[in-house]
Amino acid sequence: MNRIRILSQQDVQELMTIRDALLADEKAYCQKATGAGSVWPMVFHEFEPGKADLDIKSGDLKESGVFGFKLVSWFGANPQQRLPELFGTSMLFDIQNGKPIAVINAGALTGMRTGAAAAVGAKYLARADASSLLMVGTGMLAAYSIAAILLACPRIGSVNLANPHHPERAEEKLNQIKDQVDQLLAACGEERCVKYAAADNLANAARKAHIIVTATPSRTPLIKREWVMPGAHISCLGADMAGKQELDSKILADASVFVDDISQSISVGECEVAIKNNVIKEDHLSCEIGEVICGTHMGRKNDTEITVFDSSGIALQDLACCSELLAKAASLNKGTIADF
Repeated sequence: MNRIRILSQQDVQELMTIRDALLADEKAYCQKATGAGSVWPMVFHEFEPGKADLDIKSGDLKESGVFGFKLVSWFGANPQQRLPELFGTSMLFDIQNGKPIAVINAGALTGMRTGAAAAVGAKYLARADASSLLMVGTGMLAAYSIAAILLACPRIGSVNLANPHHPERAEEKLNQIKDQVDQLLAACGEERCVKYAAADNLANAARKAHIIVTATPSRTPLIKREWVMPGAHISCLGADMAGKQELDSKILADASVFVDDISQSISVGECEVAIKNNVIKEDHLSCEIGEVICGTHMGRKNDTEITVFDSSGIALQDLACCSELLAKAASLNKGTIADF
């Protein structure tokens, strides 16, 4: 009989750090670039439009010896039943024989791997002297993104937090997010002395930012072209289905654009609307980020170039994080072992 390891949300939170997620994301992108990892077609299903849906992202990582998937379900009415709106579940399988090896709560893991993706973009595409960060969005991803970027870009000295539609919420959530960032860094044995502020004017904050991260569900552009300084880098996290858009398409037209997966970015990512409206064409995209990490493609060319990383989110991030998490859990005998 086969045995699997089950890792709960508490197990994940105890075992996984934002640094682990950052390193796992890099491994995932590199395996994709070298052909050792592949992304399989995404599945999206609406139970009731605007009220309940799910998506399944899957793929394989040959060097890690696994394939698997993550299923995320959203039921908007769940809070009325005292349940979370989102549930995430990952499963890992042995690539040699197909046997299931793990079931993992993917809630906290999703936040870590997504925030880490923003940091990977900044690490490889931002100017080396970047010192100011603007975080657009005050939801779950804010603390993960900020913490990961503070690890990846040690010269960051100031962080502005913005809520584009409700500016007052940035001030309300500033201390909470700062405390979450400090906790995430402390779990890595790190501490950063950074100046935090709430941005009451998005345009002014964007004009001063060397690095901008967008993590919202917006379907209309939030950041205008004229707000972006020469040499700025932008990591986009919010666009993960057709119609979502956080950046003025003119930004993409003037920038060097890097993506996690070309086909996914042009179908559901930040690039989708700009390509659909003929503002840019597919050949405008520079390359996938894994090629930059592996050194087969140049990233930033100079200090005045605007760079954009369109992170639509790929299954390989989840698989790499789960694989690292599983190895740590096994070494520390964490989680629950069950016959399956």
